[in-house]
Amino acid sequence: MKIAEKLLLKVKANLVLEHNADDELLLTYIHAAVDYAQSYQKTTYRRRLPPSTEQAIIMLSSHFYESRDGSTGGFFADTAAAGGRVWETVRLLLAVNRNIEV
Repeated sequence: MKIAEKLLLKVKANLVLEHNADDELLLTYIHAAVDYAQSYQKTTYRRRLPPSTEQAIIMLSSHFYESRDGSTGGFFADTAAAGGRVWETVRLLLAVNRNIEV
């Protein structure tokens, strides 16, 4: 099973989403979040994600889903800088396992 399929249930749980109607859409968001994480961390994921990376992908995928209409949506919707807070948190989580070239 690929990473995106493994994360689908976790993303749906994070969104408190019980139906399957948006599974294909969610998978596209998960793929985009995984691509972003791999690029940011300068790595590729083969089998297992570090916990902080997994959480970042879940958060980012959920954010993409909740803000698909152009709003900020989600847990951070009450502030003007909501989108920035999500990205800041995601980057902090991804920085834990980032490969830094010296």
